[in-house]
Amino acid sequence: MHAYFTASIVGKKYHLANYLTIINLLHSKGVTVVSDHIIKTNESAIHMETKEQRLKFHKQLERWINEADFMIVEATFPSISVGYEIALALHKGKPILVLYSQGDPPSLINNNEEERLVCEKYSPTTLEETVTDFIHYVEGSIDTRFTFFITSEIASYLEKVAKKQNMPKSVYLRNLILMDIKKTA
Repeated sequence: MHAYFTASIVGKKYHLANYLTIINLLHSKGVTVVSDHIIKTNESAIHMETKEQRLKFHKQLERWINEADFMIVEATFPSISVGYEIALALHKGKPILVLYSQGDPPSLINNNEEERLVCEKYSPTTLEETVTDFIHYVEGSIDTRFTFFITSEIASYLEKVAKKQNMPKSVYLRNLILMDIKKTA
């Protein structure tokens, strides 16, 4: 499995030990992690980049997110660019685990109802279980995907209802199945 790790570069001076703990934990679970763009850079280096360098980095960032099975975010220190990366990963359908170790959850993420976005407070004693559970969730979601054919009438209806309810078509279908399960239980 491949993970994309992100966190605040400014926050690295306060939380680097946590970043490294998360990355090392993922490695111990056999996960390949893209993290050098956070761990091996600093704020002043970013300010010195040219426009072309920033555009090139953005294309690379999109490739990393596309190639990842999931994203892990350490969000204890707020960052607008990390929020952008989360939005980009959600748009691409990636499961995301947002971790924070202090205070309240990130306010914009805490109220999000996207099922692929999990936000958890962690401590040194809970981190491994939280990450392991999330990896199992990702493995399960990968293992149970399937494709089926539908008529154009059904496709049109799904498109309308998904737009109206502001959710992916797969989430709408999954919710219908869950409602049916509850009725028959």
